[in-house]
Amino acid sequence: MPIFVSGLELSRQFFHEAVRPLVTSVFPDLRYAAALLGQGSEVLGFDNELSVDHDWGPRLFILLQEEDIGQRDAIGDLLSHSLPETFAAYPVSFPAPVEPRMRVMTRPLAGPIKHRVIAITVRDFVRVQLGYDLTQPLEAADWLTFRSHLLGELVAGEVYQDEVGELTAVRARFAWYPHDVWLYLLACGWQRIGQEEHLMPRAGSGGDELGSALIGSRLVRDIMNLCFLLERQYAPYPKWFGTAFGRLRSAPELAPLLWRAEIASTWSERSEALAQAYEVLARLQNKLGVCRTQPSTVSRFYDRPFPVIHGERFAQALVAQIADPAVRQLAAGRLIGNIDQWSDNTDMGGVAREKLRQLYG
Repeated sequence: MPIFVSGLELSRQFFHEAVRPLVTSVFPDLRYAAALLGQGSEVLGFDNELSVDHDWGPRLFILLQEEDIGQRDAIGDLLSHSLPETFAAYPVSFPAPVEPRMRVMTRPLAGPIKHRVIAITVRDFVRVQLGYDLTQPLEAADWLTFRSHLLGELVAGEVYQDEVGELTAVRARFAWYPHDVWLYLLACGWQRIGQEEHLMPRAGSGGDELGSALIGSRLVRDIMNLCFLLERQYAPYPKWFGTAFGRLRSAPELAPLLWRAEIASTWSERSEALAQAYEVLARLQNKLGVCRTQPSTVSRFYDRPFPVIHGERFAQALVAQIADPAVRQLAAGRLIGNIDQWSDNTDMGGVAREKLRQLYG
């Protein structure tokens, strides 16, 4: 068994030592980018020894200019015939990829795929990754229909070479949400908390501990999602959600409180842990200075002895700071947020984005 190295490091060595010399020898004037982006735990830096059991190994994308797309097949054939069978003791040959996005990006071959170096234009990569055409205007509704983890996969990973600068510019363009879209998403995150923070203790006080725990878990996830937004980090898909949260600046203070809420055996214990978490979250929001400061201590929900932070107050304070007319129009209705905030259905990521955009007018 070879000594494990991260996928980013392995693919970096693979490009510089195996792929680049071959491409340069046959296409000396070709200007392109090379990077490891998109799906895969190694792109996010979460791969380990367990990751190597399937669809893992030296791989990367060669991002071509539009005028050079005619070289795609020739590059693929060159690498299929000239790359070694193994690199750093890991096999270079892979079975045909089964993930839908990878099938779209991989050119059809008569025989087995001899490598996982995919030549594609930046425009086509973004089209497959996000369902968006770079030649079209980028509107607020577009941002709201991009899955957070897909945006993260575009700006994470590593660029090994970019002789043109197109890929670097695109990654900078999608590095984070536009300011007013960000404010809207923060408002929607706080609204979700405001809508359910009082329901957890109410269910528990009525004798429904299971229902209380379920609502508590929803609130824990909403708090974690809001932390990603507050720290301007795209949240990954569920497998790595908790791991990525642990790397946030707010995690050392919040994670113990959220874990206490998760393992609490009674609603009152759960309520106490969540109340402390709300206060931490409120301080983080106020520290950003992007809207009017709100109270950062919990108080009763009307006359009921349930500690809440009144998330709707933060939501309205954030909405008041939105200047973009298109985003203001969205915020004037119900604060449903983006696709991640109103649906956790995995298959929703495969729904045509034009259909999703209709929800935002």
